[in-house]
Amino acid sequence: MVKGIRRRRRCVLSVPASAERKIEKALASGVDFVFLDLEDGVAPAAKPKARRNAIEAFNTRDWGGAVRSFRMNGIDTYWALQDLLEVVGEAGRNIDTIVVPKVKHARDVHFCDTLLGLIERECGVDKPIGLELLIEEVEGIQNIREISAASTRIESLMFGIGDYTRAQGVDIRDAMGPARYYPGDIWHFQRSTLAIAARVAGIDYVDGPWGLIADPDGYRNECRKARALGAVGKWAIHPTQIPIAMEEFTPSADELLQALKMKREFEKARAQGSVQSRPRTAACSMRRSCPS
Repeated sequence: MVKGIRRRRRCVLSVPASAERKIEKALASGVDFVFLDLEDGVAPAAKPKARRNAIEAFNTRDWGGAVRSFRMNGIDTYWALQDLLEVVGEAGRNIDTIVVPKVKHARDVHFCDTLLGLIERECGVDKPIGLELLIEEVEGIQNIREISAASTRIESLMFGIGDYTRAQGVDIRDAMGPARYYPGDIWHFQRSTLAIAARVAGIDYVDGPWGLIADPDGYRNECRKARALGAVGKWAIHPTQIPIAMEEFTPSADELLQALKMKREFEKARAQGSVQSRPRTAACSMRRSCPS
């Protein structure tokens, strides 16, 4: 992770960079993390204007305490190079991280890492920009061990269920909500794999979008399942999802009190020479979700 930086990711809000009014609303929402989308949320003809909107937002707008990010186009597309050259070249000093979609191999991360280093040096960006790796292809799951260790810029792994459904050949009717024939959570293996890889690498795991906006209960349930596996947050693609994610990934007052109690007991035992190592408790797993 870039210089040991820890960022809050309880709710990661996606906003099309082509929609200026939506950008304004997103930055006023009080959400932990906003990324301006240059990829799937923007039509090909609108991508040049979306880049200009993103640059303007990074350079002139008040982001409050939100993480400042954008999602580039996939590195195998026509638009990816210009996304990095133009947006980072003109606004890199005000960008915290970049969401990299459809990561399949460690070499995809190496490409972004190397190119970002060159742009940062050329444009006088004095702090490395972090990378949020969006895993939405079967190759990404297969190669996650190498991917998650491919760069010190990596700050999180994210699971993109939408494109991954296509990549694995899962019927869309089984991808959202209970699968018709498969027992349990059809995405348990993928989520567990990413959560484990993230923990080994010392980075965050963030669960991806829930497309059924009219089903808030389903979204809440997805938040709870992801948190149970170690996720620190979830994407939101509509304003109505923001308060649900913020609530579900924020420890309750009782949980915080219990964590503080356990910490005090541990420190007391350590002072008495009874223990030597750090406790592996709920307090540790909640450390990145706690509000500042």
